[in-house]
Amino acid sequence: MTITGGTPERWDLISNATLNVNGAETLFINADRSTLNVNPGGITQQISARNGSQVNLNGAAVNGVSGVAAVVILNSTADIESSTITGNRVGLQVVRSAFTQSGSTAAVSGKSMISGERGGALVSAFSRLDVSDSQIRGTGATSYGLTLASAQAVATDSTITGGQNGVVLSLDTLSAQPSILELNNTTVQGITGSAILVDFEDAGTSTSTITLTSSSLLAGNNTLVDVRGGADTALTVNSSLLTGNIVNEAGSTLDLTLQNHSTLTGRLENVSSASINDNSRWVLVGDSQLEKLVLNGGTVAFGGTDAFYQLDVNQLSGNGRFELGTNFSTGQTDVLNITGSASGRHELVISASGVDPAAGQPIRVVQTAGGDAQFFTARSVDQGAFSYDLAKSGNDWILDPATRTVSPGARSVLALFNTAPTVWYGELTSLRSRMGELRFNGAQAGTWGNTYANRYNVADGSGVAYQQNQQGFTLGVDGLLPFGDGQWLVGLMAGHSKSDLNLQGGTSGEISSYYLGSYATWIDASGYYFDGVVKVNRFNNDAKVGLSDGRRAKGDYDNSGIGGSIEFGRHIKLEQAYFIEPYTQWSAVLIQGKDFSLDNDMQAEGDRTRSLLGEFGMTMGRNFDLRSGVKVQPYVRAAVAHEFIKNNDVSVNNNVFNNDLSGSRAIAAAGIALAMTDRLQIHADFDYSNGKNIEKPFGLNFGGRWSF
Repeated sequence: MTITGGTPERWDLISNATLNVNGAETLFINADRSTLNVNPGGITQQISARNGSQVNLNGAAVNGVSGVAAVVILNSTADIESSTITGNRVGLQVVRSAFTQSGSTAAVSGKSMISGERGGALVSAFSRLDVSDSQIRGTGATSYGLTLASAQAVATDSTITGGQNGVVLSLDTLSAQPSILELNNTTVQGITGSAILVDFEDAGTSTSTITLTSSSLLAGNNTLVDVRGGADTALTVNSSLLTGNIVNEAGSTLDLTLQNHSTLTGRLENVSSASINDNSRWVLVGDSQLEKLVLNGGTVAFGGTDAFYQLDVNQLSGNGRFELGTNFSTGQTDVLNITGSASGRHELVISASGVDPAAGQPIRVVQTAGGDAQFFTARSVDQGAFSYDLAKSGNDWILDPATRTVSPGARSVLALFNTAPTVWYGELTSLRSRMGELRFNGAQAGTWGNTYANRYNVADGSGVAYQQNQQGFTLGVDGLLPFGDGQWLVGLMAGHSKSDLNLQGGTSGEISSYYLGSYATWIDASGYYFDGVVKVNRFNNDAKVGLSDGRRAKGDYDNSGIGGSIEFGRHIKLEQAYFIEPYTQWSAVLIQGKDFSLDNDMQAEGDRTRSLLGEFGMTMGRNFDLRSGVKVQPYVRAAVAHEFIKNNDVSVNNNVFNNDLSGSRAIAAAGIALAMTDRLQIHADFDYSNGKNIEKPFGLNFGGRWSF
């Protein structure tokens, strides 16, 4: 029968009857072994279907004003699409008759809305509810969104909300059927209570299974899952981010699995077991207790760096990672406490700090009662000026002060204070290399420019080894001043260089140098020459430190330097256009001291850095005149240099280090100068040096001069 209008009436359907409600309004509809179709625009007050009936709601509205539920599906089937069901008590019941083992099924889809004052939907044993792209809601202050009494529900792309608890899993005392809840891209919210409450009320023993995939749980009491009443529950979380606590009452059992890149941030209270798999994470926000913890590639993180927690676990197994925080200066630390047996292999990621430990006492980070578990750190743990290794002490694992080495933060500080002299000397080579151009035509006024690249490998002389790569340029202009039998060139120069420091392990530094100088060169007709320079620098220093816990620290400062160099030698002509040129060069530089800090609270104080470098050497070459008029002068040079200054103190967190780069080194160089015309000369120069503390694998210099 089909109704399309008229006065609202009650309908009773029996014995395979079919009622179609097309845009009409009815009162109560009772279906027994019958079919009810409420099509778009159809409105009813209440629906009850039993004994194998079929209810199809499409674009319909059910406004229940009496009875236990607006729609009751009893040993029957319902298909609810794009419809609204509102109950004064419960919106939808999908249930069975008592003592039967065949229940009901209902499918809700198409942005349907089901709500009730007491609860949104209730499902009993042997029954199933499938929800897709819809909402189920309890509107009363103490309401539930969905209750499963030994029943099954699957929700996809939906929202389930209760005024108190979101989903309640309870026990049908007449059935041993498990409760199964599966959430896919669905949000469950308990506005004042728990997102999911499992409560069997000590009425018997059964199991419940909860599976979340890409879903969210929201709880007004911050308890995402609350297990009570002797329930035995398995909770599996896939690809979900959860924030809140999971609580298990004594006498109940809760086994948690986090997998497929899931994250839980909250406490586990009295949870029976937790398995953390597949790069998933559990982030503690307070002290927690676990009977059994299994890590299969997962991570346990002990909250923020400003709070310290203890995790008590009776049994630990598998392979995973623990991220712990430690404050050496106060002795506070996160603690993993294994009260029973521990097995497996586990990485500890311990938070780094720029502050030094108090009195150098060992810090215990793992306590065990026994077992063959192995704990390790990927690298030494950075704490202030030093780094410390993990060591086993009895059954426990500690950070041992006896294993300390200079930390990356301290190394970056030492390297920055160490590098200014090599920066200064590297810039000076551009002035030295132009001497080849002056050999052709003597001293002539002009302008010149050089570009250069230098690499230095600094040895581990003071606890810090690093590589410096320098690039820069210099521009100069000079004028001629006749004096006796010789001539003086007096000029000004300016330039810029950038040095990158590589200290490995993700730690680096950068020094930008800007300089201005004045120089004077004297060349005598007898071949004697003198070259002198005074140069002032402004250094911009920047440190980036890769810490042992994967974080980065940064710091920067500016300082200045002044230095000078004098060189004296003689150009001696030999037969067949050969020449030799013995020389000595003396250089001194003074770099301003500076105090600065890294943003991880490491404090650095650098004294004035000094350098006094003496060099003795010989240049040998030959002049060639080409038919094109070009003059070519290849040359080689050998020398020995010695750094005389031994003490350049740097303090890191009141630990004093000596940047000692003193010692001798041998120098070998080769180059070529070309006079393209009487006015244009160019040159290229390569040099190598090696000594006690510094190796210079290469120095490259290219430049040209234009004579007026």
